[in-house]
Amino acid sequence: MSRPNNQHTSFHYAWIIVATGTLVISACLGFGRFALGMLLPSMASSLALTYSQIGFISTGNFIGYLIAVLLCSPVAKQIGSRRLIVSALAVIAISMLSISRAHSFGIVLLLYFFTGMGSGAANVPMMGLITAWFDRTIRGRAAGFVVIGSGFAIILSGLLIPAVNLSVGPEGWRTSWMLLSGIVAVIAVIAVLLLRNLPQDKGLVALGSEDVPDQGIGGKSSQKHRVSIYRNKSVYLLGVIYFLFGYTYVIYATFIVTTLVRERGFSETVAGTFWSWVGFLSLFSGPIFGSLSDRLGRKTGLMIVFLLQTLAYLLVALPLPSLFLYLSIFFYGIVAWSIPSIMVAAVSEYVGAERALAAFGFITFIFGLGQISGPSVAGMLAERSGAFTSSYAMAALFAAFAIVLTALLRRPVD
Repeated sequence: MSRPNNQHTSFHYAWIIVATGTLVISACLGFGRFALGMLLPSMASSLALTYSQIGFISTGNFIGYLIAVLLCSPVAKQIGSRRLIVSALAVIAISMLSISRAHSFGIVLLLYFFTGMGSGAANVPMMGLITAWFDRTIRGRAAGFVVIGSGFAIILSGLLIPAVNLSVGPEGWRTSWMLLSGIVAVIAVIAVLLLRNLPQDKGLVALGSEDVPDQGIGGKSSQKHRVSIYRNKSVYLLGVIYFLFGYTYVIYATFIVTTLVRERGFSETVAGTFWSWVGFLSLFSGPIFGSLSDRLGRKTGLMIVFLLQTLAYLLVALPLPSLFLYLSIFFYGIVAWSIPSIMVAAVSEYVGAERALAAFGFITFIFGLGQISGPSVAGMLAERSGAFTSSYAMAALFAAFAIVLTALLRRPVD
């Protein structure tokens, strides 16, 4: 009986999964979520949106994301992660195209809710595929390369959207939504052609394993991995930490461009350049800190990331010279997507690869609660004070609290 091909061959298909996953994340999160920050200033002017309405649009997106996350694990078991990801990308493309024709706050809110559903339904199973295709010793690095897809999308949106607005005029945001929708549709086609649910589908085993399937993926799970994820205290602690990340990072991602334009006097083009730098720096975040967590442990990796995020929020909250904005952008960008990559690896170590998708979906649900509440609270604070200073200060406080909670994590039992 022939044995599966493994990493001893010159190239492993797992890296095709990573490359395709990078595109999927760029579509579902990069364009489906983070491009909004660049689109908001012109959209807000065209549709006469208030700070609170801007916050609620972001919140509506994450409510859709949250609902999708709850359904991901059972749906993926029924139809497979590949089909779920492709279907979700189609929902994103259609909803974004429809937003380009919207003329009111209510319609944008509803359509962006569906964009959020598509984002959650593509993101969670895509990250879950990493646990099937890679051994635990390199999952952090592999997930790190996948999450940088958002960085590529940020670079493109930071350059493309201001250029479109200059060319088309005040309604240029509509053209931008159409262009982004088309890109997402192309990525959906690539995903259906290249993604596979399991290494066994290609006659392989997980990259990094010793010619046997990863424990839990078609193999025997250890006793500790048979315990329900809902009875695992470490999973709940990871969920709370992930909540704090979701609450804080999205405030910065949603409002930094608006802050630069409306409060710091930057032009939209210059603010877009700032945002593109976030995207460029974020390309290093996942690989660097995912690999760092493979070497130093998930706890140490998370604490370093949250420390840098705390500094990023403080530097934009305090009344400092504009030079410090560059430092804030650097700290935020260099760790931007590192926490999701670390979390994917962490949950598989606490619950086993077989339950990793369910566990990651569960903590992503908690993370989604943070994403829902963060923009709404920040928007209302800005509405009352007339500026986002207090919102960034709040984000810094919450990120610092995440450092304390991360220190309480216990080492997973082998």
